[in-house]
This record gives sequence, structure tokens and C-alpha cells, in this order.
Amino acid sequence: MSEVTQNQIEEAIKTYIEPHLDKDLVSAKAVKNITIDGDKVKVEILLGFPAKGIGVTLGAAVREKVEAVPGVAAADVRVDWKITAHTVQKGLAPIKNVKNVIAVASGKGGVGKSTTSANLALALLAEGATVGVLDADIYGPSQPRMLGASGRPETKDGKSIEPMESLGLQSMSIGYLIEEDTAMIWRGPMVTQALEQLLNDTNWKELDYLIIDLPPGTGDTQLTLAQKVPVSGAIIVTTPQDIALLDARKGLKMFEKVDIPVLGIVENMSTHICSNCGHEEHIFGKDGGAEMAKENGLDLLGSLPLDIRIREETDGGVPTVASEPDSNIAMLYREIARKTAAKLSLMTKDYADKFPNIVIE
Repeated sequence: MSEVTQNQIEEAIKTYIEPHLDKDLVSAKAVKNITIDGDKVKVEILLGFPAKGIGVTLGAAVREKVEAVPGVAAADVRVDWKITAHTVQKGLAPIKNVKNVIAVASGKGGVGKSTTSANLALALLAEGATVGVLDADIYGPSQPRMLGASGRPETKDGKSIEPMESLGLQSMSIGYLIEEDTAMIWRGPMVTQALEQLLNDTNWKELDYLIIDLPPGTGDTQLTLAQKVPVSGAIIVTTPQDIALLDARKGLKMFEKVDIPVLGIVENMSTHICSNCGHEEHIFGKDGGAEMAKENGLDLLGSLPLDIRIREETDGGVPTVASEPDSNIAMLYREIARKTAAKLSLMTKDYADKFPNIVIE
């Protein structure tokens, strides 16, 4: 019997296309070590995105491929992940203690962007990442209520503020600093300055991902934010109807202009499921998000239903991913989270922290 070679094992692993990366694990440089001991093989896989929900399934799929190699009697496949920082726009420095910033945007209001942001953050947390949420909507902050957080942030040094913590997430919002029914009657420059302070003066604690819930629209404020906030990637949230897609395309063009890669499209309210009879209906149109993604060479990260539970649970301060972690809806959000993080993991990495500081005396 001829000896099993590492090349044989790699070729076998290459036949499995990982669905979140949309490529094989060897090409994705996720295979970190292959150990061959006679007819036994050990494979170590290190993903660049959190994958608690698929680790067992992924390991089994790779094991099946390896054990199909002639001469292999048994394979042991270990799956782990390590989240690294990725590059941001030129001229901007990353935020201290934050590896990656993901902006969640929409061209118009009312498409469920803030709900998606809250559930996406919780989904990344459930997959094994440390996550924060920055509510960038100064005029209409909603994350404090959605995340069930209240009270005033503390300051330990009189200069920076501590993030609020709830449901396992760190968060910051103007909503923590004002009364809930206070109207913010501010001009654009004041809004931009307030957001920069919330972002840079918050003492974030070692975040893998900071989700920024951007205000809707593509005006001066949004463009300024996109130019001043160091973002690794963005997500566009839309609904299937034509009017929402028109505005979503504007959001996409805004990110292109400021060199922020768009990781994909999330189609919200894609179908309505009747809570009484279970009938499914495309009340806002069908496949609009998928067509927009295809037109622009992007991925459709997922489609979410218009479901009363999503609204009720978010209004109640415990979004669906936290309140019903085993539900079909929570699984949809977790799949979107994995795809988002996987797409980001393929982007250019930021090695700034690997270089030594040179001091001339």
C-alpha cells in the first residue's frame, strides 16, 4: 500500500466548497495543518470568521472528503477560527480595540435597518465573536430600546465613556445621553461631531466587530460619516419593492465613492407569513434584493420574512436572536452573520499592529 501524501489530502479537501466563503478551504488558506500518521490523518482548519453554528457540520464534511482518499482509515478534523482586522479607507486610522467596523445602511427609512443591525450583532455574538453596536442615528436613536439597555454611560477618567452592556453586547448611542422623547434639532456639522465623539470617546473593549447602524439616506451627513469613520465593509438593507431598491442603489453608489467595500445585500420583509394560517405571500414584490445583488456583482446575504415576532421582540428589548435563539428566524440571522463575516475575512487584512514602533532618540 502506497503512503498517503499531503498533496492527496489537499486535493481531497479542495473538492469541498465552503458555502459561506464560496470557495474551497485550501484556496481560502483556512487549512492550517495536515498531519499524516500511517493511515490516520489529522486536519486543522482555522477560519477567519466566527462559525460556532457550523463547526460540527463543516468538520464532518471535510472528514468525509479526507476519508474517501485511498489508504486513509480515519480522519480527525478540528475546526476553529481567528478574527483579524481588515483594512479601512485610506487616510483613516482604525478605532482603538476594534478589529472591524461593519456599517449597516439603507437608502431610505422604514426598511428594518436598525432591527437588522441589532439581530446581526446578536447573531455574530452567538457565532462566537465579541460585538458592539454604535447607533449612528442621532435624530432617531433606536438601539437603546431594541437592546433593552437604559441608564447613563459611566466615565472613569472624565474623558472617555464606558459602553453600555446588555444581552452580551457593548453599545453606544446618543439615546443613552438624552431623554427618549427629546428631539435633536441639530444641523449636519453638529451631528457629525457628536457621532465622532460617540465613536472615538467610547472605551470599547476588544471587539471583533463593531456594527454601525447608520441613519437612512445618502445626504451630506451620511457621506461625511462614510469619509470619517474607518469602515472595513458595509451591508445594504432593502425591501423587495421598486421604490426601496431605487434608494438602496443610491446607498450602494455612496459606498463605492468613498472606497468602502459592500459585503452584500440583505432583503428584509421579503415575504409575509400569516400568523393564523401560515400562508406565505410576497406583499412587497419578489426577488428585488436578489436582482439588485446580481446587477451589481454582490452577494445576497439573506432574505428575512415580515413576521410579527421580529417586531414584537425588538420593541420589547430582546430581539429574536436573543429571545428565540433556536427559531427559524434566528437561524436566518445567524446565516447572514456568517456570510457577512466570511466575505469580510476574504478582504485585505490590516497588519499595522504587527509592525514594531520605531523610536529615534
